[in-house]
Amino acid sequence: MSPNEKITSRTRLGFIGLGYLGSRIARRLIAAGFPVLVYDRDHTKAAELLARGAGVAPDAAALARDVDVVLSCLPNAVAVEEVYFVTGKVLGTAGRFTTIIELSTVAPETARRLHEAGGRLGISVLDIAISGSTLAAESGTLALFGGGEAQVFEAAQPIFRSIAAQWFHMGPGGSGVAMKLVVNTLLGLGMQAIAEAVALGDGLGLPRDLLFDTLAKTAVVAQAHAGKLATAKRNDYTPQFPVRLMRKDFGLILAEAARLGISMPATEAASAINSEEAASGGEEDFSAVVRRMEHGCALRNA
Repeated sequence: MSPNEKITSRTRLGFIGLGYLGSRIARRLIAAGFPVLVYDRDHTKAAELLARGAGVAPDAAALARDVDVVLSCLPNAVAVEEVYFVTGKVLGTAGRFTTIIELSTVAPETARRLHEAGGRLGISVLDIAISGSTLAAESGTLALFGGGEAQVFEAAQPIFRSIAAQWFHMGPGGSGVAMKLVVNTLLGLGMQAIAEAVALGDGLGLPRDLLFDTLAKTAVVAQAHAGKLATAKRNDYTPQFPVRLMRKDFGLILAEAARLGISMPATEAASAINSEEAASGGEEDFSAVVRRMEHGCALRNA
């Protein structure tokens, strides 16, 4: 496969990282008919995909040797570095792959480093940041923000079409993850604002179910947050986007703000509450800040 050759259903894909989003994205690629080879350091995560028709690689380097396009969806920059530069050695592997589609949420500088390293080897790299929950990943309705060469982004659209409802080319390497940080600023801030609004409603004596139902139907609540209100109303905080990952994203956002000299006091405050919730130890959704604020209101009114 040449660097800018159009991807087709015969293009062999390698997928590294089978977490909350990665496993669901890999399922959709398999269902779309792509030949898919998968790898996760937790080998048990590949079992279901094997049953669905995927091949399973023993390690990241072996996967890279036998595919045309490498995709990865990893939890943080440390894991990205590990896969591409350290023990995984994907960028040190001689294979037929000529394109990397990196789906992880990392700092723009990490994405740019991967772009530069790939470029030195003649490998095209896209940083494709994901916006959407596990439900959106299952239904193929994610939004994608891409950084990298426009021609490579265009060639990869058959993959995007299998996993997303919309995708946007944002500019050169690092631009995709930069846009993700912008979007997740609103996501995290909005969730904290809703949690505080719910606490206020509780304190004012509004019936809880009616408060949640009505708030979800107002113009000020985004669709993504309306879904969170529905689950929070049932006290269901099953992770679709775990609070620990929102904490990571807040850290990336505030690190970029500090580097740029931008003041983000509301984001800092929301990050602090999110971090307190993440520190409680449970693997719950980031909307659990609603419960935290409700609980605080209940204690004050006791």
